[in-house]
This record gives sequence, structure tokens and C-alpha cells, in this order.
Amino acid sequence: MNLKRLSIGTFNLYNLNEPGLPIYTDADGWSDEQYERKIDWTQRALRQLRPDVFGFQELWHAASVTRALEASGLTDDYDLLAPENANGTRIVCAAIVRKGLLTGEAEWIEAFPEKLVLRSTGDDPQTPAIGVNIGSFSRPVLHFHISPREDHEPVHVYVCHLKSKAPTKVFREDWFNADQETYKKHQINLGAAISTIRRTAEAAALRFMLTERMKGTRTPVIVLGDINDGQQSNTANILTEQPRYLVGDSMGGGDVSLYTAQTLQEYRSTRDVYYTHIHQDMMESLDHILVSEEFYDNSRRRLWMFDGMTVNNDHLHFDDHKESGTNDHGVVCATFKHRPIKTEAREIAEDVG
Repeated sequence: MNLKRLSIGTFNLYNLNEPGLPIYTDADGWSDEQYERKIDWTQRALRQLRPDVFGFQELWHAASVTRALEASGLTDDYDLLAPENANGTRIVCAAIVRKGLLTGEAEWIEAFPEKLVLRSTGDDPQTPAIGVNIGSFSRPVLHFHISPREDHEPVHVYVCHLKSKAPTKVFREDWFNADQETYKKHQINLGAAISTIRRTAEAAALRFMLTERMKGTRTPVIVLGDINDGQQSNTANILTEQPRYLVGDSMGGGDVSLYTAQTLQEYRSTRDVYYTHIHQDMMESLDHILVSEEFYDNSRRRLWMFDGMTVNNDHLHFDDHKESGTNDHGVVCATFKHRPIKTEAREIAEDVG
């Protein structure tokens, strides 16, 4: 393939499972009627957007996304990436990739990198020691390669779903039940702290893998998914390494940096209407598309130029997701056009840099 445009999307499927199978503590799961409405809304979203790559989160059963793809009439257009154990008993990340783009085999990464260490004795005598003992992702990260152009090396794509901001249910723990009088009034803040620590560790583990992949290479990388945190959050900062966004004809780019499609869109838009989730009337962006410098307009090593982003989020204003079949996240798509920086300009930029 030699695509002139590459479109990328991320789609939280809101517990897409076969009818009658349990979802968390809901032993009954979706009814047949709820399931049919859910499949119908999902297939319409797929058919409307049709990106070259769609990363999915909150998939329980591969048969359900297969059914939605069949209903959309797009089965012959895409390869489905779902793990063999996507049988309705656990949550997984998945993807569909336009046929002809996929190269190699997909993998689902569960364990943190072996050499990742989250431990410190403190930066100064007043700072206590800290250690975080988490060894795996709550939801395994999907990793695969696409080859949109024969004249460039393949793009590494990661689909992630980091720990939610919902407080961990500490009331299930032995230490909590051994002293409920003390802990019951603190369960929300303790649970929220544990969730934050877990999400932060997951972001650090993914960033560790990304840096190992990107440092000193020209390997294009795209990260898609529900990071359960906003654009300016510490979670996002860990993943992106907070690159500088340039203006005008300034050129640069970071070797291991990731750039958010949200920020790229904001540089082109006079109004920010980006939100992918509503909780207690608060609009926030939890779902992100992050790209390496090969997709950044002002990078001296640019291969692809940002060409716009859409967020389907009108359905978020209705609280009946279970009955309507809609999901509780916005669906984000970004498009890039093949526009490598000219060799002469690259050489000048590298000389100046």
C-alpha cells in the first residue's frame, strides 16, 4: 500500500459482551433487546467513520464485535484483532485494521517491562522512601504493526486502556473488614488513591516500552485508547513526555515525544469542543490519540501531516446508554495526510537544531 491519507480512531465499546453473560457484578448482563440496540449503534458508528485503524477498549467477547462488523457490511474491508481468550469472561483491547495494512502478528502485553522500577529512597532527607509493587496492566496492551507506505518503515500501534478513576473497592479487603470503624469513612479517598497509583504505574510501564522502542530510532508510533485521564493530567504527561508544540515555520520534534491529536486540533480550531466523557455534569477528555514526531507538522522528521480530528460525542448527553445502545465515551478519529518534509528543509532544520 501507498496511502495518501491515514485515518486512526479509538472507540470504547462500553462493555460489549454477548447477551446474558455477566458483566462485573451484573450477573444478567445485556438482555437480548439491549444487546441488539447496542450492536446496531456500534455498527452505525463503524460504518459512519470507517478509519483505517480503529482501536477498541472494553470488549468482552470477540463474537460481539464480529457481529457488529458484519452488521455494518464492512467485514471484507477489515482484519479483526482480538485475543483468543476474548470469550466474555474478561475485558480486552482489540482493533480492526483495513485489509492490506497489517504486517506481522499482533500481541497483547500483560506484564510490565522486567527492568521497570518504581522505587525511591527520596529526593532529600525530608522525603520518605516509596515503592510501588505492580507487575502488570489491568487491561493488556494490544501492540501491532501497520504499513501504510512501502517507502517508510512500519508504524507501531499500541491500544491501551488504563485503570479508571473510579475508587478501588477497598471494602472487599481483609484489612478494611478487620477495622471497619476506622476505614469505612475513608474508603472513597483510599480507593481513589489506589486507582491513581495503579493508573500512574501503568502509564509509566507503557512509556518505558515506548521509549525503548523510540529512543534513537526513526520508528513511527501511534498510541490509541482510554487513558482515563485528561489532556493535561500527569497520566498524559508521562505518556507524551510533554513535548513543546511549535508555531509558524519553527521546526523541531522530540525523539521519544508523543503529540496529542487534541492539541494538534486546538492549534487549528478557534473553539475547543473536545470531550469524550461526562461524569456528574463534568465534561472531560479521557480518550486520546497520541502520535510520534513522524506525524507532527513541525517535526524535522515529519512523514505525515495532521489533517483534522472528529469527536462523536452528542450521545454522551443522554444517561440511558444501557437502554439506547450508545456507549459512555466519545468516539475519536484523526486523519493524517502523507506529506514528508522535503529533504532540503530537513537538512537545514537539522543544521540549525
